[in-house]
Amino acid sequence: MRLVSDYHGEEGIAQSEDTRRAAILPLLEGSPHGVIYLMGPARAPIGYVVVCFGWSIEFGGMDGFVDEIYVRPAVRGRGIGTEVLHTLPKALAKAGMKAIHLEVGNENPRARKLYEKLGFRAREGYGMMTREL
Repeated sequence: MRLVSDYHGEEGIAQSEDTRRAAILPLLEGSPHGVIYLMGPARAPIGYVVVCFGWSIEFGGMDGFVDEIYVRPAVRGRGIGTEVLHTLPKALAKAGMKAIHLEVGNENPRARKLYEKLGFRAREGYGMMTREL
């Protein structure tokens, strides 16, 4: 919970603790809709990544969305996030996932460059749109 709260603070994501907890607990309790992977030792994790699962006719089956990825500021720049985003898609592909997606802010060219280096590509002619319910 603390890592997610820290990430949301950095990103300016306004969310109550109750709402945050309600979003995280099902994933920690084994929801089939997504998973949270902790980085580092279980007793003192240094980061996390959340992958939510979906289904795509276009991609031919299960797909996923990297909803959040966070590494504590004190250990950033050591390749931890890079390693996670390099190995995780391979493991998910072995489990049958056909595509994995993520969002990157337009004002974050450093992250965009990293994601491109790891094989993520912007889809020509497509842009993500959202409607809150």
